[in-house]
Parts: sequence; C-alpha cells; structure tokens
Amino acid sequence: MRLFVAVLPPDSAIAELRRAVAPLHTLPGAGGLRWTGTDAWHFTLAFLGVVDEALLPDLHERLGRAAGRTERFPLRIHCGGRFDGHVLWAGAAGGLDTLRLLAERADAAARRAGVPMDEHRRYTPHLTLARSRAEADLHPYVEALDTFEGTPWEVGEMALVRSNLPVSGVPREQPRYEVVASWSLGH
Repeated sequence: MRLFVAVLPPDSAIAELRRAVAPLHTLPGAGGLRWTGTDAWHFTLAFLGVVDEALLPDLHERLGRAAGRTERFPLRIHCGGRFDGHVLWAGAAGGLDTLRLLAERADAAARRAGVPMDEHRRYTPHLTLARSRAEADLHPYVEALDTFEGTPWEVGEMALVRSNLPVSGVPREQPRYEVVASWSLGH
C-alpha cells in the first residue's frame, strides 16, 4: 500500500480555501497547471511510500502512541507559497510547533515500525494546490493568496491515508485518497 500520514482540514476550512482559490483559475497560465482536487487537500506529516502489509500492525500501534502523546492544537490555512516553479501551496498558521512535533513523531513511528523512510528534512507545513511539470511563474498565484487567512480549527486527529494512483491512463487524473486509520490526539 502506498501510504502517508496527514492532518485533514475540516470541510469548513476546505470550503474557505476553495473560495479563495477559485479566482486563481482565471490567471494567465492556470490552464497549464495540474490543480489538486479539494478532496485531496491535506497537510502531509510523513510520506511513507509503499509499505509492506506485514508492517501495518506495528505501524498502527506506533502511530496511535504518537497521536496520543500529542495534544490537540489550533491550526488555520494561511497565505500561499511555492516550491520552485513546480508546486503551488497554501500554508498553515497557529500551532506550528505542535504540527512539526506531530510530523516528527509520525516519521519516527514509521521508522521504528520498519518503514524505509527518505532522509529526514525540515518539515514545511503545506497543502498542495497545483503542480506544473515545466517551470512556471507561480508568483502571481502566491501574491493572490498573500492575504488569505482561514478560520482556525482544533486539530484533533491524525490520519493514515492510502494513495490510490490512477490506472486509467486518463491525462491529469488525480490519485484518490482513502483514510485507512485515524487516531485522536492527546488521549
């Protein structure tokens, strides 16, 4: 299974961001971007890649402990940013120290469960909005999101999500995400 650990924003936060992103689709070059569907918007904590099913029981137990040791915290979707000219994203504000701690704990839980993880990098909380295969000028999109401030919510759980990659060969088809487990924070 191809898996990642994430914080999923509530429907109200997704709706707010959807309204803020809608005008971006009219900017020059927007048609050349692959826009992420709103049902796929999330804050990745740890990308696990393809995980051997034999590791799942231990992984679930360790992720549950990581969630239980982390207190609930406030979060909101905040402004926008980019990774080079290839990824446009919305950022986060609020309990970022706790969000980073949760990401570190999710990463450590996966490693201890035997999941081969990529080299650990500094965590940059982001929610991917669009991608471009070729270098694109994403500055106008980032500027358009500069003033976006979502309504805060309390993060109360962490989810293990399965990424089902497209197999139809349809151009621009997005992966489908399916929550396979979730754990309450601070229990």
